[in-house]
Amino acid sequence: MACLAKSCFSLRRAALLACAILPLAFGGAGLRPASAASGPFAEFPGRWAGTGIIRVKNSDGEHTERIRCDAAYDVRSERDINLHLTCKSDSYNFDLTGDFQADARNHVSGRWTESSRNIGGEAIGTARSNRLQLHVESSVLSGNLGMVTRSRSQTVSLDAMGSGQSVRTSITLHRSSR
Repeated sequence: MACLAKSCFSLRRAALLACAILPLAFGGAGLRPASAASGPFAEFPGRWAGTGIIRVKNSDGEHTERIRCDAAYDVRSERDINLHLTCKSDSYNFDLTGDFQADARNHVSGRWTESSRNIGGEAIGTARSNRLQLHVESSVLSGNLGMVTRSRSQTVSLDAMGSGQSVRTSITLHRSSR
């Protein structure tokens, strides 16, 4: 049977129709809306725990210790994250919290506090895919905080100077729940 142009669908029209109908028919299955799951902090949510090394250098010299850390990340929207990182070693502790926002170009800004030393300040940096890189400043210290997340593993590095000492930390965390 011959097909008349006015009465037949072209392949192009059929494909367009399928693209329009399938998402409606399956309720958007497989499609992810723009949400925290797709933003610059998508890999961070949940609780994390792990260990690492801390190196403290001051007028007394330099010493290295193993450190145990817990972290919790609350991604409140596609571009807004709250982080809490607590670490303890035999002689050194820190309790870092921060609220950060990313703009449309993934430039990050926000505020942080370190409660065991009662200090805080501002942070600026970038969030790209699975990486968060921040420069932190306060009246008594400055440093860099980097985080790289791959599936259920995250590496955290902190390099800070102030108050007559430098601190370098390298930590590996593992997701305990999401």
